[in-house]
Amino acid sequence: MMTLGLKLAPQHRVYAGFAIYSFAMGNIFPRLPDIKRAMEIEDGTLGLALIGTPIGTLIALTLATPILERVGFRRALLSLVPLLALVYAVAVHAPGPAALFLMLLPVGLMIGSIEIILNVEADRTEFLLQRRIMNRAHSFWSIGFFGAGLFGGALAHLGLSPQLHLALVVPMVAVAMALFLGRFEPAPARFAATGDKPPMFARPTLPILVLVAVTLSAMLMEGASMDWSAIYMRTVFESGPFVAGITVALFAFSQATTRFFADSFVDRHSPSGVARVLLATMVVGVVVVFFSPLPFMSMLGFALLGIGSSAIFPLAISAAAQRTDRPAAINVAALSQISFVAFLLGPPLLGFVSDHWGIRSAYGIGIPFILLGLATAGALGRRPSAEVADLARRRVETPVGEA
Repeated sequence: MMTLGLKLAPQHRVYAGFAIYSFAMGNIFPRLPDIKRAMEIEDGTLGLALIGTPIGTLIALTLATPILERVGFRRALLSLVPLLALVYAVAVHAPGPAALFLMLLPVGLMIGSIEIILNVEADRTEFLLQRRIMNRAHSFWSIGFFGAGLFGGALAHLGLSPQLHLALVVPMVAVAMALFLGRFEPAPARFAATGDKPPMFARPTLPILVLVAVTLSAMLMEGASMDWSAIYMRTVFESGPFVAGITVALFAFSQATTRFFADSFVDRHSPSGVARVLLATMVVGVVVVFFSPLPFMSMLGFALLGIGSSAIFPLAISAAAQRTDRPAAINVAALSQISFVAFLLGPPLLGFVSDHWGIRSAYGIGIPFILLGLATAGALGRRPSAEVADLARRRVETPVGEA
């Protein structure tokens, strides 16, 4: 594999990794209305089936870090992303919700492992380049998801079954990985290794728990928009499969665009200030989705949710990875595994709310979590990132005797 693929700069490999990974996982979401209809189940039952993915993700985020370090990030990433597409293609053959739940468990294990690899790699590449790329890296995740929404919506409109659709994704992902990541080599660690064996459970510290509080609303609303926006459009407005797929893609597009330009705003302003603006935008998006009388207004609401949820988790990942109390991989895993509880609770909670009070109400429950994020956003940092980087550079350049 070392001789295959394009020669790319380190940050471009990170961007490609995020985009291909999200395309591999994103194609199922435009097809959830078809899967629900084929199984003849309600929203709550589908929500319970979908928690197979976050349970597997939570297990991987808790236990996978030492395993991935032994296997090596390169070998793990090149194997796991194509396997993720393959396991999704197998899962859509599930005959019922119980089988779907079980078949999504290995999907979650792979997603959690890939999340650790790519987020740590983005942080290490930031340190290597001495400039922020985390939000832009996550923008490419959204770009990949945008592509998956368009592709999935188009194939649904053409009448292809979810099974054939997801099968077509597998060779596409495999070729893309060989082309863009064939020459991938992990960046060096941000800090020198201590030789200590990393723990199997990434225990969250108090500062990590505060960062979790910041991210919960973004995780919940992102999961709600990914999992339920297509079903929302089909249920509330009886939209066709293409419009439902476009809604998923629109959420991802607005999220991608915001993430792509977010780093420059964070450099000029503060991470906490940017996060508060995004959280306020998320409130507006929730209100629009809840009250919207027309399809295009709902699509606008989902676009606002994409903007609002865009950069909060990447900012928290950067804050966790830059802490010096433990290795970056451990802090990233600790933040991610607890934040993904929102994904774990999200599908059944939103499905339960939808069954009893309507699918519009499923989005209103995000408001208390948004308020929690506003209250704790200061943990992301109150200084502009450019100023923080300059201070860190001065510390590095100052001789020990002068410090």
